[in-house]
Amino acid sequence: MTSPITIRLGHKARQRIAAEGVLAADVAIVPAAAGGPKGLILHGFDCWLFGDFLRQAPRPRKLVGASIGAWRMAASAFDDPVAAHKRLARLYASQRYPKNVTPEYVSRTCRALLDELIDGRAREVIGHPHHHLSVLTARGAGALANTNGARWREMAGFLLAAVGNAVSRNRLAASMHRVVFHHAGDDANWLRERFDAFDGRFVELSAHNLRDALLASGSIPLVLQAVTDIAGAPAGAYWDGGLIDYHLHLPYQRDAGLVLYPHFNDYIVPGWLDKSMPWRRARDQALDNLILVSPSPDFIARLPNAKLPDRKDFKVYGQDNQRRTRDWLSAIGESERLADAFARWCERPDLNQAASF
Repeated sequence: MTSPITIRLGHKARQRIAAEGVLAADVAIVPAAAGGPKGLILHGFDCWLFGDFLRQAPRPRKLVGASIGAWRMAASAFDDPVAAHKRLARLYASQRYPKNVTPEYVSRTCRALLDELIDGRAREVIGHPHHHLSVLTARGAGALANTNGARWREMAGFLLAAVGNAVSRNRLAASMHRVVFHHAGDDANWLRERFDAFDGRFVELSAHNLRDALLASGSIPLVLQAVTDIAGAPAGAYWDGGLIDYHLHLPYQRDAGLVLYPHFNDYIVPGWLDKSMPWRRARDQALDNLILVSPSPDFIARLPNAKLPDRKDFKVYGQDNQRRTRDWLSAIGESERLADAFARWCERPDLNQAASF
């Protein structure tokens, strides 16, 4: 039977695995992409990774995510990560929206979801002794610096950003800055030295800003409201971190450890606006230490509707929330096969089964 997973390795990761195998102690960074409901397909992998594999070798690790990836990594930093991931999957799959939904309604719903996920235990997440969370957000600049919540201003600002990005990703930096909300015990130094065109701001996570940072990281323009007045952060409008860091093309080469990246695609796209530009997919030294694990085409073909859950499902299923939730939960259940397959590969790594970047 065809494997349910696809594995891609950077050349240094390949050399290290050939010499030592796959050791939990070698894993230094776990990234998590933006992508909305697509992230649900990694539920089983997350439960195994944080509930079993990485517990074999406790050590400081960088957990970095944008949008649903940030929510997943926050769940991973609870004292009981498996229970938190199950809570996140249930809450996310159970979202309900009226036919003519407004950004205000969606923001209010997601805020309540995060409150239930955090469950009054923010200090567990921000104070985890080993899992150092970084939440990526995009803070509006230029035309997006102060839209005052006006929809037409947001539309005009994001249209200007999209036009600039189409010319060059560097031009997107005129429309937004990267703001990293990071674990109090980790100053996020590996991200502080500039590695692309975007200005960086760094804010320490606290019990007062965790929920809002996570909400901002998932606030899709025109779908949710911008998040403002985040405790400890520079003033401004904060949006989905995936606008800048969709698949998290970050300077992973700055850490000597391995980067274990469970992902819903077998490639890395820098920003959300780069999705339709395959020539912008990452192929540089940042991927040298990377292990990218993703669902195989055969696995996806066996899912409901032969595809990953995605945000379009809210429109495709309409008000048939019961059927959408059923199909999403079915996909979530299948995700355990991804973890089982990778766990077997880790026990006896066959490098011939792993592609290169």
